[in-house]
Amino acid sequence: MPGLALAHGPTRQKASETVEIDAAPEQVWAVVGAFGDMAWHPRVAMTDSPKGAEVGAIRTLGYTTGGTMEEELSKLDPAKMTLSTFIGHVNVDVLPATNYSSTITVKPLDGGARSEVTWRAAFYRGYPNNDPPAELNDEAAVTGVSTFLREGLDNLKTVVEAGS
Repeated sequence: MPGLALAHGPTRQKASETVEIDAAPEQVWAVVGAFGDMAWHPRVAMTDSPKGAEVGAIRTLGYTTGGTMEEELSKLDPAKMTLSTFIGHVNVDVLPATNYSSTITVKPLDGGARSEVTWRAAFYRGYPNNDPPAELNDEAAVTGVSTFLREGLDNLKTVVEAGS
């Protein structure tokens, strides 16, 4: 019976990062909610979304380190300032994870004078089988995704607060 535990595949991992931005939620949402433009993330060199921002639309993201991924818009709710995406085929050279889904939410702080942005992701490690290499195991996936979220939110703060 102990061997059965080893036969279990990877478990779903999660990461969540939050940032406070000195700007009204509407200003932040104008940047985050633009599905066809992810220039606010320092790792994203190019975004192409030929079908715009309708649910089911696909955007191609080109990364500064090379490589691309296609990300699907799975939910968009401007009234609640929330956007959810899914990447079925993750380029593990860019992000050490698979079956990646994420949600970004913008909420008002201080009566709407400031904003809180939370970016949550759920995913599996980059190597779906047992005995993954160190760079594609659960720890690497959580670290890699958390770092990606943190870098994005930190730069979002810089971009929005600079007014560009």
